[in-house]
Amino acid sequence: MKTILWATLSANGNYAQSGPENPPTKEALQDFAAQAGAAGNFIVGRRTFEGMRGGGTPGPFGGIDIVVISRNTAEIPGVKVAKSPQDALEYLQERGHQTALISGGADIHNSFLASGLVDELIFNVAPVLEGKGLNLITDKDRYQFKHVELLDCKPLGGGVVQLRYGIDR
Repeated sequence: MKTILWATLSANGNYAQSGPENPPTKEALQDFAAQAGAAGNFIVGRRTFEGMRGGGTPGPFGGIDIVVISRNTAEIPGVKVAKSPQDALEYLQERGHQTALISGGADIHNSFLASGLVDELIFNVAPVLEGKGLNLITDKDRYQFKHVELLDCKPLGGGVVQLRYGIDR
């Protein structure tokens, strides 16, 4: 199964922290909806999912398999809850998916990266600088780097640039 990690980053490389003063860009949100639609699914952490679901309606994600990774929550109506990245991927594979979209947050991204379960990265770089933020970490215990290959680079509009990288597993 091909796995794609999708994230929006600030221009200085931090995770773009969304909030009332800095909402997500419409271009990044539209791209996420398109990527999720193409994959037919997405994987997300519980806290990020709770922030996404807002009014509780499926919105643009009706008919898409949503997998929430949580160690503490056993059940969430309308979605599959998995205990680990491996469990999430096994579930999507059993459902016949060829691609899994990993949508965040930082802890979920880092757990997939640390387990060597990511084939591609999609970074939407937003036109904002942030003084603090979370980062992607391939190994939390020691310095490590991993070469990636640029597959595509394109503007999404509104100052957002999308970078797509391949990773050798």
